[in-house]
Amino acid sequence: MNFEIQFIPEAADDYTSFDGSIRKQVDEKIDKLKENPFIGETLGNKNNIDLTGYYKIYVAKKAYRIVYRIIKNEIEIIEIWGMGKRDKMEIYKIIKACSFGPV
Repeated sequence: MNFEIQFIPEAADDYTSFDGSIRKQVDEKIDKLKENPFIGETLGNKNNIDLTGYYKIYVAKKAYRIVYRIIKNEIEIIEIWGMGKRDKMEIYKIIKACSFGPV
């Protein structure tokens, strides 16, 4: 079963800001997510940033993270919430700032 992938607008902006080589690696990870959304690691409370319900996967030798969650409707959707450098948990802070909480 393939899952549908959706990007929130901020994550789409993150994706377009990457150079071609990073985008290619992101595309490969997203293709894997379509087949199995549970390949990522679950997130919880990270330094008082509650990311319960979200997952992360790494790209480019762990230099970048993709943060996503799984939405269950009639079909299951993987919603990409952010992509960014693995730098001082910045991507987690960004996700929390634009998050309305897990579904």
